[in-house]
Amino acid sequence: MISWTVKSLLTISIEKCCILNIGQHTATPQVTVDNCILPIIPQKRDLGVVVCRELSPTSHVQDIVAKTHERSNLILHTFKSRDIDLLVRAYLVYVRPIVQYNLVVWSPYTIKDTEAIECVQS
Repeated sequence: MISWTVKSLLTISIEKCCILNIGQHTATPQVTVDNCILPIIPQKRDLGVVVCRELSPTSHVQDIVAKTHERSNLILHTFKSRDIDLLVRAYLVYVRPIVQYNLVVWSPYTIKDTEAIECVQS
């Protein structure tokens, strides 16, 4: 594979490569790329969505909730005005897109995840 990439003038960023096992099977042989052993990780962010070995959206929901709380607090501390229309507009512009990004991919199906997302939006 490395020879093909070199011939095609495509480089592989080996430090960004890893192995994510999906499911309960954990016996994975060591995989090497260009004599570097790839690490086995429990979860990985790909295109903004956190994917874990169980394919559960819980880890992504926790990440989204943390980001939205952080951004909401930043809005409250940054804007001196307490005009509700201004704060709602700032929320819709800066926080809501975080919640809605790739919603179809990570759609929460457990009550715990749904309540965590709803808590951020209320």
